[in-house]
Amino acid sequence: MPAKKSVEKLVAEVNPRSPIAEAYRTIRTNIQFAAVARDIRVLLVTSTMPGEGKTATAANLAVVSAQAGKKVLLVDADLRKPQVHQRFQVSNLDGLSNALIKERPLSECIIQSPNTPGLWLLPSGPIPPNPSEMLASAAFSGLVEEMSREFDLLILDSPPVLSVADALILSQVAHGVLFVVDAQRTHRQLAQKAVAALRQVNAHLLGAVLNRVDRRGTEGYYYYYSHYYSSQATV
Repeated sequence: MPAKKSVEKLVAEVNPRSPIAEAYRTIRTNIQFAAVARDIRVLLVTSTMPGEGKTATAANLAVVSAQAGKKVLLVDADLRKPQVHQRFQVSNLDGLSNALIKERPLSECIIQSPNTPGLWLLPSGPIPPNPSEMLASAAFSGLVEEMSREFDLLILDSPPVLSVADALILSQVAHGVLFVVDAQRTHRQLAQKAVAALRQVNAHLLGAVLNRVDRRGTEGYYYYYSHYYSSQATV
């Protein structure tokens, strides 16, 4: 695996025929199958701890969903360490936090993706002093309802589960949760603790994405591999 650059490229944009991009399309398809039984218009992407690849997963999944013809909005709901604007190299001056305090209209905070038709972005905006309270507010729930009427799919990039309460709060407005696990560095017990926390608040857990799985013999080091399990299974 080559060393990371300061801003990682979105593989689904720059190399859409790669096996990694195909893995994201597999995740997209699995979510579509899950949506047969339950309409999934708001998808939360989270992880156990920071650095497991949740933002990369959310961003690439947003790209492949837009490529499939959906009108997609990727929301940076990580109001503590936002990264979506860096992934897409767009401004973060205005975003979710501005809309929540009614400093700017929501429509003025949403940005069309520079490279993917059908994809829009809502950056986090300036980091507020009270992220959990803002995400738990009626104002946020109202914004989610408003956005879900305008877009086919909302993807919420969330803080990690065990870092702060934000992911558990966000799971209450999501129709499904995608859980990202770093196969090399995430301890099984911690992942189980995070899954248990999500289930404690009755989050609808769709499945897990195993990130950085070593699959030698195909492309040397295969970066993403999706692994789905039922909501009754354990990590």
